[in-house]
Amino acid sequence: MAKIRIHNLRLKAVIGVNEWERKIEQNVVINVTIEYDSSKARDTDGFSHAFDYKRLTKKIIDRVERSSFKLIERLADEILDAVSDSGPADRVTVRVEKPGALRHADSVSVEIERELGD
Repeated sequence: MAKIRIHNLRLKAVIGVNEWERKIEQNVVINVTIEYDSSKARDTDGFSHAFDYKRLTKKIIDRVERSSFKLIERLADEILDAVSDSGPADRVTVRVEKPGALRHADSVSVEIERELGD
């Protein structure tokens, strides 16, 4: 089993419930952990058996930059869908942070896990 981590992917998205938030792009920080059976990739050293994290990152960027959700929970779920469409993953964890969302905190985040299996 291997874990691939995409750490602190910084993007902009229209996100929020307030009227002013619907008119601007705000910063979001995305972290993704993908667990998958990497034994074939390790045994063969073959890219065709590995999880293509570059392709996944491009998918995430595209979905986030085109999105216009009210809740970071919904955005996290959209990213989970992108992962499940991208390769052989057993478990995925996505954390979406919204920096500056609260006055006395660095950020607010939502973390969602999904078992994908075979």
